[in-house]
Amino acid sequence: MILDGKKIQEKRLEILKEEIDESGITPRLATVIVGSDPASELYVRMKHRACEQVHIGSVGITLPESSGTGEVIREIQGLNRDPEVSGILVQLPLPAHVSTLQVIESVLPEKDVDGFHPANLGRLFAGTPVFSPCTPQGIMTLLYEYRIDPGGMHAVVMGRSIEVGRPMAALLLSADATVTITHSKTRNLPAITREADLLVVAIGKPRYVVPSMVKEGAVVIDVGTNRVDGVLCGDVDFDRVKDHASAITPVPGGVGPMTIATLMENTFLAAKRSLCTGVW
Repeated sequence: MILDGKKIQEKRLEILKEEIDESGITPRLATVIVGSDPASELYVRMKHRACEQVHIGSVGITLPESSGTGEVIREIQGLNRDPEVSGILVQLPLPAHVSTLQVIESVLPEKDVDGFHPANLGRLFAGTPVFSPCTPQGIMTLLYEYRIDPGGMHAVVMGRSIEVGRPMAALLLSADATVTITHSKTRNLPAITREADLLVVAIGKPRYVVPSMVKEGAVVIDVGTNRVDGVLCGDVDFDRVKDHASAITPVPGGVGPMTIATLMENTFLAAKRSLCTGVW
């Protein structure tokens, strides 16, 4: 079974648009990008297009590559104070001379629709999330939409990044999976991945996962986005693994669209929560 993230994205966004139109609320997303990385610019454009689709207002702020940490933070502080801005997204990665941690911490937790602020990550790992990082939450939504219940499964997450691997493990644990995280120092990796009923791959190595690393009938979620000889591919060798798995996400068209759908849902959630006092 191919887990079609694009199809589920369209379904979720259509439902979200109706909810926003009926609510009378006017959510607004602000994006901040530093420099002119083509991939980052593309991702930001896709997010703004999704905003238009679901009737979320949006504003894009582009800062020069030379901007320092303080300049980026000052821009974010202005957005924090703006009552018309529901959510703030800082497009990563930032230039090397900008402190990613300081910038992320400068976003108000209640406007952190990317879910990377330590307060939101703390809530996630405590089992009481408000805003979960969009890619892991999008994966959970995709599993839910295809009626794949992680409860009781042995889930193996390849990669320990704060953007995907660690929050993915927390969400799966809260969904009653037994979770193993692997990383660059893991010994005898194939023996561990072959035990997975659910394998989530987020390591940034094109076509790294091959059939010999996958349990027959496993669910395989490919988070990787790599370009090889001009062709977009994931961290899983899709053509070889797809007949080995019971369900698998393609690249492109799998996890990526779900990330954007979750960002839109988080932004609407932030707008709704902003109308309530004392929720933080």
